[in-house]
Amino acid sequence: MGKQPIMKPDEAAGRSAALLRDALAMVPGARDWAVLLDYRLLRLGRRIDAVLVTPGAVLVFRIVMEASRFRPADRAAVEDAALDLADFHAGCRHMPVVPILVVPNGDHPRGARPLPLLGAAPVVETTRLLLPGLLRDIAQGFPAVPDALSPSAWATAPYRPVPALVEAACLLYARHDVTALTLAQAGRGGLARTAAAVAEAVGRTQEEGWNCVVFVTGQPGAGKTLCGLDLAFARPGVAFLTGNPTLVHVLREALVRDAAGRGLARRAAQQRMEGVIQALPRFRDHHVRHPDPPPERVLVIDEAQRCWTAAHAVGKTRNRPVPLAISEAGHLLDIMARRRDGAVIVCLLGGGQEIHDGEGGIAEWGRALAARPGWRAVAPSDALRAEDPRQRLVPGPAFTVDDRLHLSQPVRSVHAPSAAAWVGAVLSNQPHRATSIMRAAGDLPFRLTRSLDAMRQALQGRGTRQSGLLASSQARRLRAEGLGSAVPHQDENAVARWFLDRWPDIRSADALEAVATEFCVQGLELDHVGVCWDADLVRTPDGRDWQARSLRGTAWTIQGRAEAVSNRLNAYRVLLTRARFSTVIWVPRGATRDPTRDPARYDAVADYLLACGIIPLDEASCPAEDEVMPEPMLL
Repeated sequence: MGKQPIMKPDEAAGRSAALLRDALAMVPGARDWAVLLDYRLLRLGRRIDAVLVTPGAVLVFRIVMEASRFRPADRAAVEDAALDLADFHAGCRHMPVVPILVVPNGDHPRGARPLPLLGAAPVVETTRLLLPGLLRDIAQGFPAVPDALSPSAWATAPYRPVPALVEAACLLYARHDVTALTLAQAGRGGLARTAAAVAEAVGRTQEEGWNCVVFVTGQPGAGKTLCGLDLAFARPGVAFLTGNPTLVHVLREALVRDAAGRGLARRAAQQRMEGVIQALPRFRDHHVRHPDPPPERVLVIDEAQRCWTAAHAVGKTRNRPVPLAISEAGHLLDIMARRRDGAVIVCLLGGGQEIHDGEGGIAEWGRALAARPGWRAVAPSDALRAEDPRQRLVPGPAFTVDDRLHLSQPVRSVHAPSAAAWVGAVLSNQPHRATSIMRAAGDLPFRLTRSLDAMRQALQGRGTRQSGLLASSQARRLRAEGLGSAVPHQDENAVARWFLDRWPDIRSADALEAVATEFCVQGLELDHVGVCWDADLVRTPDGRDWQARSLRGTAWTIQGRAEAVSNRLNAYRVLLTRARFSTVIWVPRGATRDPTRDPARYDAVADYLLACGIIPLDEASCPAEDEVMPEPMLL
């Protein structure tokens, strides 16, 4: 052990180092292993007590010196660390990662012997007496992984965590040094490239003093919201506007909690958040009523394709205190044009996510710009070629193309960049293309079940990863299955609790009781998602297309309007693209005695999803109960 490389030791890690040193001294062949103490996990905002890199596995340690028992919070922390490394550390890409919780004087450790399988293993608990035997078992039972990095090279291998939106927002607001990693999705279509293009357009506009709209496009989960938040937090005089009240509530509350956790005054943080993250309707109505120039020089509008058309805006607000006379896009352009020093509107556009009647898409922005020759626009060429007229921009004379403004590289689905493409093929009636996408990917993190219990069991998270149930806002017959409670998306406290609080709080998403609808989750995400598919979107009787339906009284009625059908498909697109790691789709079996729950309708949906290449969830499998670690003599 004299040649054992102990990296970055410090006084706080001294006792952990001594415990590991004593255990490793009893393990033949450990001379070439590497120990990293106090290893920093940027995404999780904490440090691992120790990482032990062997030729056959990476061992992740949480060492609790003072405790006398194995606590669930410590188990979750070490499992989180192992999952984080397995997902984002290049040195763990082809390695088993074993989380080990060490309570030196603990009683009755639990956890089966680890197996040499790829990815993060279940947590193993051990004590001071059991640890040497556990390490000998791993040394003997985990063969060297071919092409694995050497233990010394592992420490310098890239660790590129991809935070969830709420995590990333907190990091960006604090201007943490992980910001570069947050935006460093290298390659074509990456966030860093798009963020640079937006910053250039904003800087050039402000230098030259003219008005400009910058359009940023991208598929669901490509990082548009993150790009906008980075701009809003990095520059003074920028407001992030969204018409999605859920996003406002969740981001504000998460940022306030994070600031308070870092010792800042909660009220001061709240006031700062109210200025940076604003509800678009309130901003719009205030400035329509008051003719003064807005204090903001730059607006970032999330989900800008959801701005109302002129006809919808006029009809919707006719009897409100602030009636609108033109489209929302037109009003916002006119409000910002009051400034005489150059104004910028950055429109973040998620094509195929219009879920309300009256949402005009990027086309409405094009019409508003065409009527205002004092404005310039810059957009990617992708915005000019969309098949859906609502998603297509007609360029005007003062128009510039910059393809860096299209985000083509998904960052939400951590291990499956083609997940959104598969969803798109499923919803556009292309089962052969969907199957090809699934096969080309090797597998995508989508599973199908007909059992609600099996879905809930599959969604029981590891570590502190978050799971939740989602359903369409028109899924009215899930009540018969015991899922009649939906999160009220206009109730900011209920929404924040569902997204930000954790089990055992029964109001949290982790409770897997209340479903959230597309209005509640658009723009946000969960680690693991259960999509509850109801009879509001079924196959046509000939099986060739989708049929959108709404429950009227005691019967389903078919939606014939093209916009209504498109909105329903987009609602399911939102639901199916919320997960960072996995999505389980539950299609109920229905009931023959209930005409609103015709089993044949549900069966046709399940059969179609199978034809699209989805893999059935094994409903017979269930996680094994934790086993008690054997006594030292058995190791």
